[in-house]
Amino acid sequence: MEPRCEQMAKPRSKRLALVWALVAAGITVFVVANAHLAYVAVSSQPDCVAHLKAPSSDANTFRAAKSAC
Repeated sequence: MEPRCEQMAKPRSKRLALVWALVAAGITVFVVANAHLAYVAVSSQPDCVAHLKAPSSDANTFRAAKSAC
């Protein structure tokens, strides 16, 4: 006797539903993480750090192009 199509469709259908649920969960996590990164990037203001403010002739020193402090 061959298995009926209806009997084989149920396990496959459940696996397919599980796969789609996992894909949806992965996409949701990706979108929420990126939204959080965008929110933090826009809402945070970093503190000023110590840096050279005057040009230097030494090639190994760097300074900010335009200081905000």
